[in-house]
Amino acid sequence: MERTVFYLPQHHLGPLIGIGVQSELKGTELSDLSLLQTYLNEQKGRFIFGTLSYELKNHFEALHSSNDDQLSYPYFHFWVPEALYLCKDDVTILAGHDTPENQKAANYFWDQYNGPKPKLEATFIEKTSKESYFKHFDQVQKALQRGDIYELNYCQEFYAPNVQMDNPVGLFSKLHALTKAPHAAYIQSPDHFVFCASPERYLQKIGQTLRSEPIKGTAPRSKNPGEDQANSDHLKKDPKERSENIMIVDLVRNDLSQLAQKGSVRVDELCEIYSFETVHQMISKISCQLRPEVNFTDILRCSFPMGSMTGAPKISAMEHIEQLEDFQRGLYSGSIGLIEPNGNFDFNVVIRSLIYNRKNNYLSCAVGSAITIEAQAEKEYQECLLKANKLIYGLRS
Repeated sequence: MERTVFYLPQHHLGPLIGIGVQSELKGTELSDLSLLQTYLNEQKGRFIFGTLSYELKNHFEALHSSNDDQLSYPYFHFWVPEALYLCKDDVTILAGHDTPENQKAANYFWDQYNGPKPKLEATFIEKTSKESYFKHFDQVQKALQRGDIYELNYCQEFYAPNVQMDNPVGLFSKLHALTKAPHAAYIQSPDHFVFCASPERYLQKIGQTLRSEPIKGTAPRSKNPGEDQANSDHLKKDPKERSENIMIVDLVRNDLSQLAQKGSVRVDELCEIYSFETVHQMISKISCQLRPEVNFTDILRCSFPMGSMTGAPKISAMEHIEQLEDFQRGLYSGSIGLIEPNGNFDFNVVIRSLIYNRKNNYLSCAVGSAITIEAQAEKEYQECLLKANKLIYGLRS
């Protein structure tokens, strides 16, 4: 049977390959989340890999999800790999059982990753037509005018049915080479492939310091240096983009304040521009010192899902998202990360990703943008296309 694999190409320890499953907890019902902290406590002192679905919102708030779901991703999935390998010049064991079988699987993965880069053979269909997008945009604007919400992250899905995935590792290698995303991740399980090229950090914990780095604000890169700098400068000064970003900073500050030692929440960076391979992004950084009694599920309860993927106020935004969007987000807008033996962890925001259901050969690419009262429908629609095209068409070439 094929082994479960995860790969983190830019972890602070170095590129990491996790092979197999030594122990796991998979949440297929919302009530299963009550078991998570017990599982994490039992596995303390080990490397624990995990995924969190956006639909966990229904556990933390009185919300529901009834839109179309072709991916069937679990609400959460945490597991200790049989073996964890560090991949630099060669593949070396970092933790777990360095058996010949695990060595062989890790080396096979590494050879595939460094081997030929396939083209993505898939034809994508928009689940939300442009006409529907504009209709939904108008509904968001009316909600903004009423004061129901101040900002909404509205998303749409592009999907490809009946896709055959012959070399998923090579495809992820190609994606990471194109994007060099700092919070990228690859997952191979019996039911799914996940190709994540995320530039965004949800939460990082080092000691008692908890840090969030929300992204709000996107501009395209250009091969022309002057034009590229102009795009970056325009993003930096754009009042709409700054307003979006600052709203989410305020939301994150409020989330962290529920977990923090008194007076420890601080904004370390506000609306700074970071340039990646395909886009410029506006990023802010907020941190706090955790109270000693706070555990992992406490942190989720106060901060998940991340405000950059909902809008503000968070609950009202999520209610409108469910009414307007045409698909269940599942792992998209959720998180992927690794908990270390010392309790430190780093979890991303699942954006700029392709997610594949191996049972029905369904490949999904979801994208979105933040809508505020100043937003223009055509511009927001084009921002979504920019994000989707960089993923889809970059992998086709």
